[in-house]
Amino acid sequence: MTPITDALLAELDNEAATTRRVLERLPEDKFDWKPHPKSYSLGELGLHTAQVPGALSNLLTPDSVEPPTFQQGSARSRAELLAALDQSMADAREFIKGLTPERAETIWKMTSQGHDIIAAPRMALVRALVFNHWYHHRGQLLVYLRLLDEPVPSVYGPTADENPFG
Repeated sequence: MTPITDALLAELDNEAATTRRVLERLPEDKFDWKPHPKSYSLGELGLHTAQVPGALSNLLTPDSVEPPTFQQGSARSRAELLAALDQSMADAREFIKGLTPERAETIWKMTSQGHDIIAAPRMALVRALVFNHWYHHRGQLLVYLRLLDEPVPSVYGPTADENPFG
C-alpha cells in the first residue's frame, strides 16, 4: 500500500465509526418518517448512508460505466443498517487497498450513448463520491434526528445532546 491509501483507509475507519454512532441513534419506529414529501424516509436515507462508500467504490472499480439504474431501498431495522454498513466498509476497504498510484490517476468515465457525463481522475472521485457524498448524507441524518427530537451524537465536536470533551 501507499501513504495515500493508508491515509484513506484511516479516514474510512474513523468515519465508519462515526457513521455507526449516527445509525445506532435512528429510531426504528420512525423509519417511514419523512421531513418533506420530496425527501427520503429515515429508513431510506439511513440505508443509503450505510451503503454509499461500498456502492460507490464498486462503481469506481471499472474504468468506465454507464449510468446505473438506482432504486433506493429502505431499512426495516437498525441491525439491517449496521450489517449494510459493515458490508459497505468491507467493499470500500478492498477498493482502496487496490488503489495504486497509477490507478488513482487513471481517468474514470461515466458515459451515456457514447458521450462522457463524468471524466475525472479516479482519486478525485474517491474524495468527491466515496467520502464527501457519504458525509453529506450523514449530515442529513443528523438533521432528521434533530427534527425527530432524538439525541444528536457528536460527529466532529459537541452537539446540544453530547459533548465528547467533558
